[in-house]
Amino acid sequence: MRNPEENLPEVGDHVGPPDGHRLNLREVEYTTMNVSLSARNVVKRYGGVVALADGNLDVASGEVVALIGANGSGKSTLSKIITGVVAPNEGQLFLDDRPVSFASPQEARRVGITAVYQELSLIPDLTVADNIWLGHEPLQFGGRIDRQEVTRRTRALLDLFAGTVRQSLQPDEPVSALPPDERQIVEILKALSLDPRLIILDEATASLDSQQVGRLFELVAAWKEQGKAIVFVSHRMEEIFRVADRAVVLRNGRTQGTAAIGETTEQALINLMIGDVPAVLRQLAHDPVPAGAPVRLQLENIHSNVLRGVSLAVRDGELLGLGGLQGQGQASLLRTIFGDIPFTGDMRLSGEPVHFTHPRQAMKRGVALVPGDRSTEGLLLIRSILENLHLPSWHRYGFPLKMNEARRDAAKIANNLNLVRESLAAPVSSLSGGNAQKVVIGKWLLRQPELFLLNDPTKGVDVGTKREFYNLLAELRRSGATILFYSSDDEELLGLCDRVLVLHDGRISAELAGDGLTRSNLVAASLGTTHRQSAAIKDCSEENGG
Repeated sequence: MRNPEENLPEVGDHVGPPDGHRLNLREVEYTTMNVSLSARNVVKRYGGVVALADGNLDVASGEVVALIGANGSGKSTLSKIITGVVAPNEGQLFLDDRPVSFASPQEARRVGITAVYQELSLIPDLTVADNIWLGHEPLQFGGRIDRQEVTRRTRALLDLFAGTVRQSLQPDEPVSALPPDERQIVEILKALSLDPRLIILDEATASLDSQQVGRLFELVAAWKEQGKAIVFVSHRMEEIFRVADRAVVLRNGRTQGTAAIGETTEQALINLMIGDVPAVLRQLAHDPVPAGAPVRLQLENIHSNVLRGVSLAVRDGELLGLGGLQGQGQASLLRTIFGDIPFTGDMRLSGEPVHFTHPRQAMKRGVALVPGDRSTEGLLLIRSILENLHLPSWHRYGFPLKMNEARRDAAKIANNLNLVRESLAAPVSSLSGGNAQKVVIGKWLLRQPELFLLNDPTKGVDVGTKREFYNLLAELRRSGATILFYSSDDEELLGLCDRVLVLHDGRISAELAGDGLTRSNLVAASLGTTHRQSAAIKDCSEENGG
């Protein structure tokens, strides 16, 4: 296995297409990466909905500007205007002090502007190489695609993340076979293959583990030295303070202000985003679940294509966390319980043996799954909010459908979740990321499930929406619902959960509770070093066949 420290770019190294080759930029000749971009008083309306009321942004060569704000604040809209995906109604863009407008992403790319979005643009049936170079493939004399050169350049790009991805990740592997983190890396490399002067990273770290994020930030440091301009969109304050030079804050479609990272605080930026909000997690005190509470879910020696002998028990009203590095079996465990992955072993629900072979069986027994990728697994983007809210529940409204009753129930859930929408008839694709996630959760609340399986539900969600979500979890617990909760955010696991089971290589390697539920112990257990750490950690390796 390659050492994670190998192949890290040195500051000043060229980090782009393997040989500095620039494609689709023939109209712009430059030898240095000098660039400045300004957005001035940009407005975007969708009918009666104002997505951006007064967007302003400046970014220059060698600078990382964090663009932050609550979901629906206008960050993605402003990013899409800069990259030519969306046309503004008012306002002006300036590139190198000259007014510009882009009718399409292709026009923006020609002048060296591109983006990496949280919602991936990859084509699953194409290979890694074909996705990266689609539309600007290296050509042979005569106009034919140079397949050998495509492969060579793709390998060189993949080497930028050497040690953080599987060694088996190859240029000819179909994207459909990749896990979410590697798909995100391919999306990053696709943008990098264009050798942009300005790159927007819009929640580009949401699907990456800590090692992959570290590698990306090494690349960002090298890009800065080359003179590239970077706009970094993230909801993770730790990352913003780690990588950005300045922060620009949007709220309700308006730029509220800007601050040098070295001269501000996390709380000051949060105040600009949503007002003076306390540190939510520290205030979520809850009574521990009584030891005698009924066991809702019990697993014994569960094996699957990923899981290697998982055993656990979770009680009524308990919020049980799943921790560990990304891709260690957490998502597979949730999908296995939901009947989506074949398994062997014993499963009991409220004391009764069950063996779900299809999600329909799990749903009938009061089990709900909030998946990790809302756009591909949780929503029908082209359908209405109403239809998405009722995806698991239409059968309850008879035939012919009792539409008035369905609308009334959907409106009640939407209002309870503070869902910001134009109407229930609007397509769910019109919602911000946080509001779309509310729809994913709301569709299950209509069924009143007793066991919630949550796969990183706050990924890419702003501070305000997280606060609402945490309050919802508290209400569900008070009602007796049981929650099995995976999060890529260690602070959530530490602040929300009664216990955390740490998965490593498809097994539960440790159980953290009480005084042992600390950040240092969680990190240690995630790396598989529990036996050398605090005695407060319960080592589960022997119990789980380790």
